[in-house]
Amino acid sequence: MRHSTLFLLLTSSFSSAFYLPGVAPTSYEEEQIVPLYVNHLTPGLTEHDDQLHSVFSYDYYHPAFHFCQPVGGSKDVRESLGSIVFGDRIRTSPFELLMAKNETCKAVCEEVVFDARSAKFTNRRIAQGYYINWLVDGLPAAESRTERFTGERYYNPGFTLGTISDEGELELNNHFDIFIDYHPIWLPSTKKYRVIGVRVQPESRATSKVLDNGVVDCGENGPPFLVLNEETDTPVTWTYSVYWQEVPTAWATRWDKYLHVYDPKIHWFSLINSAVFVVFLVGMVSVILLRALRKDIARYNRLDSVRLDDLDGTSAAVEDGIQEDSGWKLVHGDVFRCPKSPLLLSILLGNGTQIFVMTGVTVAFALLGLLSPANRGFLATTILILYTLFGFVGGYVSARTYKSFGGEAWKRCIFLTPILIPGMVFGIFFLLNIFVWAKGSSGAVPFSTMLALVLIWFVISVPLSVAGSWVGFKQKAIEGRTKTNQIPRQIPRATGSLRPIPSLFLTGILPFGAIFVELYFIMTSLWTNKIYYMFGFLFLCYGLMIITTAATAILLVYFLLCAEDYRWQWRAFAGAGMTGGYVFLNALIFWATRMTFGGLTGAVLYVGYSALVGFLVFILTGTIGFFASWAFVHRIYGSIKVD
Repeated sequence: MRHSTLFLLLTSSFSSAFYLPGVAPTSYEEEQIVPLYVNHLTPGLTEHDDQLHSVFSYDYYHPAFHFCQPVGGSKDVRESLGSIVFGDRIRTSPFELLMAKNETCKAVCEEVVFDARSAKFTNRRIAQGYYINWLVDGLPAAESRTERFTGERYYNPGFTLGTISDEGELELNNHFDIFIDYHPIWLPSTKKYRVIGVRVQPESRATSKVLDNGVVDCGENGPPFLVLNEETDTPVTWTYSVYWQEVPTAWATRWDKYLHVYDPKIHWFSLINSAVFVVFLVGMVSVILLRALRKDIARYNRLDSVRLDDLDGTSAAVEDGIQEDSGWKLVHGDVFRCPKSPLLLSILLGNGTQIFVMTGVTVAFALLGLLSPANRGFLATTILILYTLFGFVGGYVSARTYKSFGGEAWKRCIFLTPILIPGMVFGIFFLLNIFVWAKGSSGAVPFSTMLALVLIWFVISVPLSVAGSWVGFKQKAIEGRTKTNQIPRQIPRATGSLRPIPSLFLTGILPFGAIFVELYFIMTSLWTNKIYYMFGFLFLCYGLMIITTAATAILLVYFLLCAEDYRWQWRAFAGAGMTGGYVFLNALIFWATRMTFGGLTGAVLYVGYSALVGFLVFILTGTIGFFASWAFVHRIYGSIKVD
């Protein structure tokens, strides 16, 4: 009863802090207020610059920007848990939008004054290409752009804080022309309207001001442009105009302009290339292994059926030659020997399985359209929820694997499985969050959200993992197909590509090649304020990565066993997991080629998050490689006769 009460209290506290937004359309009557919410300012790519100059976001109402606030102050808008973790800070604004009513040249508030310090800060953000982010009826206010390769018009979320003139001057955009597309619908008793699209055209106007009689002068006559003086005070008036346009576009397809697929030909070329490569690789591995293994198994079983004491010396020599040529049978007494550090390997495999199942289900949900960007932050929320719920799977796999290794420290396994890896990830995330907080960025996760994550971790994930471990230890251990010798066999010295370092790099490069292009688009969307919605490509690439990882790991293990090296468990895990190392290396290359931000804090933040992602990919692909190799080893040694 006490546990039930605690769960209800936690559930009620979470429901008051976070919510899962729905997808039901909102209908407005004519001249009804349509709320305009503001979000944080984020760095992005401009049409004339392909370099990213920062990784920090700033709150819209940061004092240095001097944006106007509503009367009585702005209020926070409830957000989903994933939205908060990924840096969204949505708040109310003083903009007044009345459905289907055009309004020109309105002042947001009275004149504000930029002091020298604020001017330097804001000019710095303009030079770095920062974007302003608004939300109207759940749609992001966007700039209309043209695809360079196809000439297609699309909406790029956000609009620039300012521009850099041809003379190198930093011009602040202080006037906003807001163009809103709407679609009328007829209800039984009245006519209502729905918002279909939001586009903002920002401009810099130095002569905008509010006259003594209350009339607003928006300075439509063009130059001079507004440039903030970094030595003296600069007066600024924020103004805007609203233009409504009726369009035939249905509400259900209003996101089509935002969900723009960049360079679709490159996507298809990469996908087809990866698919052909994977089919060729798997086919080659299958043919080589099947032919070699069938031949080896037939020869081994044929020799075992012959009474060796009836053979003459020539036949015995032939047998010895056969066994030396095919050395994987020679290690049948050691191939199922417990690896070094079985507890650590079991914990990694349990967490890797948890990540594997969570990733697969998330990508499948996204492919089915259940994770629409209309539900802001719902993708991240789903990832957190699924990882928490699949703690049972992670605990079960960890315990079952550890028991099969013959481990005896079962209490330590139960305790460390839900604590060690998530604790490392949370610790690194917490340290990086301190850097973000010290920078004054709005991307810093609030302490209350951190506390909520810890509570979800210990109240839901840990108990589920413990329950899974308990069930796993109750199951029968998976025994090897051959008996293990008491004295370990001597391992020949590895040569060539079978040495640890070369084999790691060779095994990990092939799965990385299957996801390389898609990874580039994911990183671009993640760091440059773009909406990623190419889940069909992602689903196929994820499947290709699984197949490639399994095939390369099996090939590595086969060559190791033929070289009479029975220590395949850690080699399979680390070799397949090296894909995560290539992901981190790719992030460093992306940093060197697409990012020009300076400063220690930005570098630490980028490298830290990239290393964290690489580590998670290491665990994921390592788990795939290990279990594929485990199934392979059990299969081949279960097909031979052993004395």
